[in-house]
Amino acid sequence: MSNLCTISFPESDFAPITLECHQNLSEHLTIQNSPVLFGCRTGICGTCLVEVIGEIPAPKLDEQEMLDTLAPNDSNARLACQIDITSDLEIRGLNE
Repeated sequence: MSNLCTISFPESDFAPITLECHQNLSEHLTIQNSPVLFGCRTGICGTCLVEVIGEIPAPKLDEQEMLDTLAPNDSNARLACQIDITSDLEIRGLNE
């Protein structure tokens, strides 16, 4: 089983990236080129709200509380800074 995960960004010009599983996504996306905006990087501001397609662990309580506020009816909504990358994922900006 590979310990590498490919993260792709459909509907953007950003090239897919490959990370080791469990690495922090926000640390590997540059401010200039990132298809995802990051603010606090701690899960409390909601700036990095995205739609995730792929298998990842369920959100922790703090993240879930933020998701219940920002995207209460979207089961694919996640905070990109809080994602534990465990498999290949597609990440899209969440339409407001």
